[in-house]
Amino acid sequence: MQQMMKQAQQMQERLQQQMAELRVEGNAGGGMVTVVINGAKLVQSIKIDPEVVSKDDVGMLQDLIVAALNDAHRKADEEMSQKMGGLLPPGMKLPGM
Repeated sequence: MQQMMKQAQQMQERLQQQMAELRVEGNAGGGMVTVVINGAKLVQSIKIDPEVVSKDDVGMLQDLIVAALNDAHRKADEEMSQKMGGLLPPGMKLPGM
């Protein structure tokens, strides 16, 4: 039992390190807005094409930022699912996958 707990702790430490190192890019509007997040889903950077910046259409810019964030979060979830799946013993699956 103690060995299993030690292995679980090591897996958790590896996963946390991978999450900290992971960088995922989300895009919206054909690249007009680009968001980079890490594996913990913290925003690292946002790039906005100057062509999209218009005080007359702030709503569109806001929608593009939300869409880019959602895209990045989806990609981060997919990436982490793949990484976590590789850490599990053969035949063992995560709930909901």
